[in-house]
Amino acid sequence: MKKIIKTTKTLTPAKKTAKPVVRKTPAAPAAKAVTPKAVVTTIIANFDVGFGRALYLRGEGPGLSWDKGLLMECIAPAQWKTKLAGESVRPLLFKLMIDDATWSAGDDFNVASGDTITVTPIF
Repeated sequence: MKKIIKTTKTLTPAKKTAKPVVRKTPAAPAAKAVTPKAVVTTIIANFDVGFGRALYLRGEGPGLSWDKGLLMECIAPAQWKTKLAGESVRPLLFKLMIDDATWSAGDDFNVASGDTITVTPIF
């Protein structure tokens, strides 16, 4: 005769896993977009270049280059004006030219960003 052995397994209840604690942190206030303010620098030149000729600017600063001049606006028979808008706070360095071909004599002019300067160039 065969012996039948009965075994019983002891069942243990399943362990409950703890739910992770989720802590809600208050949302940070939305950062306001900072829009840089355009700084306008005005350059006025008092010089009569003659009929049919024009005055140009070359230099360092917003809209300026030492390689190609920026045409100034004639606002009176012997007065020229340019407004340069930019976000830089660095001073502008410039020189005037007749017809973007003849350089003014002397040192370069400089103006603080956002200021107005009136110059009388010598050619």
